[in-house]
Amino acid sequence: MSLMILSHGKESGPNASKITRLDALATTEGWRCVRPDYGTTASPSERLVKLAEVIAAEHQHGEPLVLMGSSMGAYISALMSLDVSVSGLFLLAPPVFFGGREPPIRMRCPQICMVHGWNDELIDAGEAVAFARSMRCKLVLVNDGHRLSESMPDIEAAFAQFLQNVRNPNPDVQGGTAP
Repeated sequence: MSLMILSHGKESGPNASKITRLDALATTEGWRCVRPDYGTTASPSERLVKLAEVIAAEHQHGEPLVLMGSSMGAYISALMSLDVSVSGLFLLAPPVFFGGREPPIRMRCPQICMVHGWNDELIDAGEAVAFARSMRCKLVLVNDGHRLSESMPDIEAAFAQFLQNVRNPNPDVQGGTAP
């Protein structure tokens, strides 16, 4: 079996609609899914510690691991891929340039798919395009804002394709490591 950890955004929770729907889709494809509750902490570093604890408790050696995250959940999932070997990253509206005292987003993974809204009011779509280009990863742009609330059919289609790519990787189409 394969493990998928789905991380919610800053102002969301483990039962958020996007996370719940993607969990259901992954489960039907045979993935064992875990949705950590990061509570009310807004600290990415505290959320990284929690994600590391969940991986240590849930991940079995040799088992494929995929991290999925939305917004801040995407940020911590990407950073975690630098410390833990992951088979895939599926990132919704990742803050590619976080700002403040937090490190810039970086990641290392063979299969990466980002979904971003053209009208994202928090993270400029142009920054997402530039980052995806630097990573040489798949980027799905949708006519939506940061919450991506109007784009679930597009997200689910991209997610289904992503899961297929993780199970049957094409060595010519892969992600990489951010500079």
